[in-house]
Amino acid sequence: MPTYLTPEGAKKLADELRELTLTERPRIVQEVSDAAAQGDRSENAEYIYGKRRLREIDRRIRFITKRLDGAVVVRKTEVASDTVRFGALVCVVDENGKTSSYTIVGPDEADPSAGRISFQSPLGQSLMKRRVGDVVIVRRPAGELEIAIQSIVYE
Repeated sequence: MPTYLTPEGAKKLADELRELTLTERPRIVQEVSDAAAQGDRSENAEYIYGKRRLREIDRRIRFITKRLDGAVVVRKTEVASDTVRFGALVCVVDENGKTSSYTIVGPDEADPSAGRISFQSPLGQSLMKRRVGDVVIVRRPAGELEIAIQSIVYE
């Protein structure tokens, strides 16, 4: 299954990859090299920590590279504007009258505290392909929640 990203999300991952490969990894390699030059590596905390950090960076580099290689960047001009699709900013009101706004993004970009929800989340799945005025029931662990879609905007 492809990884769907907004242009902003793809840029953020590419920037992180560039930072890791051009700055962070070379710095850690130098630190490990300096620690190794101190002698006994079995009890050298700087060397052990540096090697562990290097493995973490390499793992993250592989993950991001794989994500970007299989990514589909969805531009907002490629989606319908009258239904909820990937990249939409959806304003909803719940059964208690509370208004919330959510941007529908991929799992790599999701940040619920910032109002960015994955299209694969229970709320995201419930909103997909809906229109303004639709009432949606969201099934969640805390129970069902009824929300009405007030607006759909593609910025």
